Amino acid sequence: MPVIQVQGLTKAYRTYKKQPGFVGAIQGLFHREYETLLAANDVTFSVNEGELVGFLGPNGAGKTTTLKMLAGLLYPTRGTAQVLGYVPWERKDGYRRQFALLLGQKNQLWWDLPARESLELNSKIYGISGAVFERTVSEMTELLDVKDKLNVMVRELSLGERMKMELIAALLHQPKVLFLDEPTIGLDVVSQKKVREFLQHHNSTRKTTILLTSHYMADIQALCQRVIIIDRGTVFFDGRLAEVLDRFADFKVVTIQCAGGGSCSAADLTKYGEVVEQTPASIRLKVKRDRVIPVCKALLDELPVSDIDIQEVPIEDIIRQIFAR
Repeated sequence: MPVIQVQGLTKAYRTYKKQPGFVGAIQGLFHREYETLLAANDVTFSVNEGELVGFLGPNGAGKTTTLKMLAGLLYPTRGTAQVLGYVPWERKDGYRRQFALLLGQKNQLWWDLPARESLELNSKIYGISGAVFERTVSEMTELLDVKDKLNVMVRELSLGERMKMELIAALLHQPKVLFLDEPTIGLDVVSQKKVREFLQHHNSTRKTTILLTSHYMADIQALCQRVIIIDRGTVFFDGRLAEVLDRFADFKVVTIQCAGGGSCSAADLTKYGEVVEQTPASIRLKVKRDRVIPVCKALLDELPVSDIDIQEVPIEDIIRQIFAR
């Protein structure tokens, strides 16, 4: 049975359309025009225990709104959802003790206290014993390489260090479900890699069900086999990440290197595909998937090729094209 079940989840906001200028402000006192904005529109999906699912979409697509409804922070306009058998917005104590929501741009640690004191406060709230608290904090701080930062004021931590402490605070009570909204936003590549490795380890050892949003495709590729793509509040795609390539990438990138002293110029490269880059020594082309083999043969016959490389299109480019549609 799925841990997360969402059916027709919709969240609508009624917003006031103010006319510009002073006259518009006066008119608004007597007659107001409203419009309905669908932040989430008939969202339907399910997630099984232990899955780590990427929740993708452009800014304003409805990802955070959906996570907040699943965390019980927002009431839906219509639709149903169950997480661990609970209706999230009923906010039952049994549910609140089994999930965690981490928003990358929101603080949950006390700014003017050492990180350890905020963690100790969380342990008291969740009724975690002293021995379990010490063991959990020791293990997580070591994995995230912040053991020596526990007694530092949160406001004095770097962004990466603070984000790691926020992650420890979210996982301190060992939730069965974790909602992550941009956990690596603004972090340097080293910190991003450390957080990704930690999440991968935690998911594999604890079997925590994780729903992750991120604009960094490196996060998604490293962690998620399955992705849910949402746009304008509606689920656009739900399936394996590899299927995104099969369904939306109808071409591959062919790169050829010419032999020393040879020229990589050809009379008409456009007959082979889209020219992405061309130098005297190399050519990079986008070639339709079903034409890759004949194009490579033709290039080998026409040019003094010393090396040839065929690659899938970067997943970032594919997602960007999907959103652009």
